[in-house]
Amino acid sequence: MVERKTPGEITLNVFITVIMVFLSLIMLYPMLYEIFVSFSEPLKLFRHRGLMFAPAGFRTYAYEWVLSDKEIWTGYKNTLFVIVVGLVVNLTLTSLGAYFLTRKDCMWHKPITILILITMYFSGGMIPFFLTVKDLGLYDSLFALIFPTAISTYNMILLRSYFQSIPESLVESVLIDGGGHFTILFRIFIPLSLPAMAVMLLYYGVGHWNTYFNALIFIKTKSKFTLQLILRNMLIMGSNLDVDEQTAEYEQVVESIKAAMVIVSTVPILCIYPFLQKYFVGGLMIGSLKE
Repeated sequence: MVERKTPGEITLNVFITVIMVFLSLIMLYPMLYEIFVSFSEPLKLFRHRGLMFAPAGFRTYAYEWVLSDKEIWTGYKNTLFVIVVGLVVNLTLTSLGAYFLTRKDCMWHKPITILILITMYFSGGMIPFFLTVKDLGLYDSLFALIFPTAISTYNMILLRSYFQSIPESLVESVLIDGGGHFTILFRIFIPLSLPAMAVMLLYYGVGHWNTYFNALIFIKTKSKFTLQLILRNMLIMGSNLDVDEQTAEYEQVVESIKAAMVIVSTVPILCIYPFLQKYFVGGLMIGSLKE
């Protein structure tokens, strides 16, 4: 039986749809604008005024310049190292911490939980953070971008909520069979929490991909710069880019190169997100609902 909607409901649905389409276009346009600028010809881009809904001419020089620059590929290599190693550390430690928070019979559970929650609201500040990293011997090392941010308290609490939705009877059955806590975590909790683990993967991965401030204060050797730090430096010092163009076109060529760098540094994470989106939604909702 088809349910008929009243004129008021139809009007409301149309209104919501129009608003959502409008908001989507507003959020999508900046990315489209950068794409159009990156493919535009310099002189035509210079003459263009107002909104841009198509490239001003067509030219691929900006992408040829970006993809031939060795610093960009060095940044990609360093960023991929931070992401791969960082995700292994993040997911391992976050899983261990979340599992501990679900075991209320563990020793010192309550005081340790309180100490963990305090870190969500208070921190030592940037100077103590910097001094701690330096004293640990991590200064000017890519590991300075991994170990100091190995665990996010928010992510740990989120994963704990998911772990708590797993029936306690499964834990009891493992204990009866002689299994230990590591067996429970790696054979029961993690395999049954793949949606939540995908959320952790997305959160931590995007965090590693976008971070530049920690790299800015901890990394000094140019060969260890991450992609976002290289992008930041190029965008700020765009007037010093070495391009093979005449002075009349120079500024517009630089603008196209900047736009191309933004696209090159954004597209990989945009390609990965659709594969994790279904887990992202499921991981946020499951575990937050109690019967």
